[in-house]
Amino acid sequence: MDKLEAMRVYSHVVETRSFARAAEALGLPRSSVSRTVKDLETWLGVQLLQRTTRKLSVTADGQSYYVESKKILREISALESSFPGRSGQPSGRFKVGMPQSLARHCILPGIAEFIQRYPELELILCSSDRVVDLIQEGFDCVIRTGTVEDSTTLVARQIARFRWSVLASPQYISQYGRPMALEDLQKHHAVGYLTHKTGRTTEWLFGDEGKEITVRMKEILIVDDTDAYIQAGLQGLGLIRVASYLVSAYLETGQLVACLENHAVEMPLSLVYPQSRHTSPAVRAFYDWSKTTLEMPNRLVSHFLIFT
Repeated sequence: MDKLEAMRVYSHVVETRSFARAAEALGLPRSSVSRTVKDLETWLGVQLLQRTTRKLSVTADGQSYYVESKKILREISALESSFPGRSGQPSGRFKVGMPQSLARHCILPGIAEFIQRYPELELILCSSDRVVDLIQEGFDCVIRTGTVEDSTTLVARQIARFRWSVLASPQYISQYGRPMALEDLQKHHAVGYLTHKTGRTTEWLFGDEGKEITVRMKEILIVDDTDAYIQAGLQGLGLIRVASYLVSAYLETGQLVACLENHAVEMPLSLVYPQSRHTSPAVRAFYDWSKTTLEMPNRLVSHFLIFT
């Protein structure tokens, strides 16, 4: 049995949750994929997959084997690509994750150029506001905000910085006034943004004379969607905290007004990927492309926001 090929086949089965879809992606007969996984289970002496007529699930042993197999396959791919005899051109499946608002407003508008530049990559772009487990969920890299705490298994390379801005509609300002200092927020109310990870709305973080101050606003409406959040702000339902790249058109027309800009807090935006002796060509290519894209003149530091 070719163990490396078995790892590759098994990894595709886990990622697609289907023998048929894995076989299609690999260009192999379904029977060959099924037999390879069965032979692998026999060789290892454990059950990797639970098979029923309706679904395929991964056992605990199967998940552990998948995680370690992906590490080995990534190392081999990166090592081979590092030699001069190889073109170093990224190829194969490449799974990247990022927050929804960043994907919609910054990455997707220019992703065609990345795809055209690297035609041998099978790009899987997942946009979600939940924090994913890179290794367990098979991501090659993700874009994250803030400081990455796990420095033993993950690498974080900064690609940009962002800051939050508090905004209000002229209608809201006419009725309640414009907050000029942090103390003024006690007299105002906001639209809340619900974070499903905690089940609570986000607190607002500000900088004040070198210190960080957290403020929990009075909220009269709570939403869990970025577009709904902005629309609520436009309608004067409360203050909102967003990035200008999401609402640049509204700022230019005066439909929204920035407040408390001198208290905005900057944070890093980083590309995060599993620790490895050899960084894969695909990760290097995506890092270079995303850094250039986010550093374009119309992507100034004040334009970035990712909800915590």
